[in-house]
Amino acid sequence: MPLTPHWLLQRVRERIRTRHLSLRTEKSYLAWIRRFLAQHRGRPPEELGEAEASAFLSDLANRGKVAASTQNQALAALLFLFREGMGRELGKLRGMDRAKQPRRLPVVLSRAEVRRLLAEMQGTPRLMAALLYGTGMRLLEGCRLRVKDVDLGRKLITVRAGKGDKDRVTLLPASLAAEIERQLAFCQEQHQRDLRSDAGWVELPLALGRKLPRAGREFPWQWVFPATRHYRHLETQQLRRHHLHETVLQKAVRDAVRNAGIAKRATTHTLRHSFATHLLEDGHDIRTIQQLLGHSSVSTTMIYTHVATKGYLGVRSPADSLLAGPLRPPDSDPPHTEGPP
Repeated sequence: MPLTPHWLLQRVRERIRTRHLSLRTEKSYLAWIRRFLAQHRGRPPEELGEAEASAFLSDLANRGKVAASTQNQALAALLFLFREGMGRELGKLRGMDRAKQPRRLPVVLSRAEVRRLLAEMQGTPRLMAALLYGTGMRLLEGCRLRVKDVDLGRKLITVRAGKGDKDRVTLLPASLAAEIERQLAFCQEQHQRDLRSDAGWVELPLALGRKLPRAGREFPWQWVFPATRHYRHLETQQLRRHHLHETVLQKAVRDAVRNAGIAKRATTHTLRHSFATHLLEDGHDIRTIQQLLGHSSVSTTMIYTHVATKGYLGVRSPADSLLAGPLRPPDSDPPHTEGPP
């Protein structure tokens, strides 16, 4: 049976879902594969190989000027296409031009800037932003937080299916415990109203919806930050609530940065960078920070040593002592400016 682009896309989609990859990964891979196949429209897919993949990726780097991470994402999509869609491995890509990967330092807010940013926010977005700063969670990790994963007694938060589909535990700031408790009480009241109106369902991960048919209506599985509206799930016809969409928080943070007069390109992810940097400045161990952030390697966490204002050795610039007072004693003679007699 000859391969067709439509059949290949269906095959890749099935393999992605069989391996339980995220919806974002599915959309990204399919977009790159469509783009690759469209560039060779009219040619049978089985004729495509290393030369075409190398030319496609080199064009992204040279003409498209994409970042190294974008080129790597496209490469991962093509590897998946050949291995899972066509049933053969993509060989060595000889002559492929690699996009340059510059080393960029993260944008970090000072503690005063974080305070000013949060002062410009209110309501649920403010609580979510404070939680991202206080826990080091990523944007979607905070949005997808469920009731059962908040431990008020032990002041801990369990982050489920984070980057790399890994779970981890981070701290719940004691200063936010009361606000989180009020948010959970609001969620419970809202959930009770939803149940009375034949709603109250939420999306469950993987196959839990089949294993635990009623769990989707139980309070522990509800979102800590639910959306304001219901939606009807097409397959089950359930009235569900999604979590608050991430763009709501992104816009609120962007507006707060502007209103606070912060002259930095700060985003929701900047709060995570600030969390790690401020812990480092407070003298906490780099390994502990690595675990709280969920980094696979400590080398990733080490980037924050370059932006911390107080290093491990407490290094002080020589200019601080030299320029702390006047450069010359007040009673010394002024320097001679005249020429030779």
